[in-house]
Amino acid sequence: MMMPVSVEHYLLEGCGRCKLGGTPACKVHTWEKELKKLTELVRECGLNEEIKWGVPCYNYQNKNILIVAAFKEYCSINFFKGTLMSDPNQLLVSPGENSQAGKLLKFTSLNEILAIENEIKAYIFEAVEIEKAGLKVAFKKITEFEIPIEFQDKMNQNEALKTAFEALTPGKQRGYLLHFSQPKQSKTREARIEKCMPKILAGLGFQDY
Repeated sequence: MMMPVSVEHYLLEGCGRCKLGGTPACKVHTWEKELKKLTELVRECGLNEEIKWGVPCYNYQNKNILIVAAFKEYCSINFFKGTLMSDPNQLLVSPGENSQAGKLLKFTSLNEILAIENEIKAYIFEAVEIEKAGLKVAFKKITEFEIPIEFQDKMNQNEALKTAFEALTPGKQRGYLLHFSQPKQSKTREARIEKCMPKILAGLGFQDY
């Protein structure tokens, strides 16, 4: 399954990142009406549209502002610098407990979107103003993240892996450490590390393909 090349392609076939793409079971089809409306709203705000990571991504002067995406239980607008937004209506939620930058507007029906169209646009315009102002998210330093013992052992045993990991950007390092740290069982952490090692050695981030 190939990645979509346009928003229309995405709505028709899905993101192409799993085997359900192009089938009725693809989660994009669950939220087709909602996703179509969200992309229409973002377009009305004048952002540039493209496909990144298999989903509709919108930027201002080549700076990523937000993505529109489908999940199993909801669809969303994901603001890359959501933690810097004022959120006057208390609508934004964190995508995960370890998220430092992104915030979501979650929707489970078309009516939810229609009820706050103006608010959604206001949030989008604020996100653009944050980018115009050059504001940056203050990420935790990589040294502040705990390295899972299983991954540390792998690097101690494999100098090439250690060198490759240290050569990654801080953002890519954070992505892997968060991914490795999430499971409670050591066996699951080890499985995740083994699966990701080829990507690390290739200089790729967790989300890279």
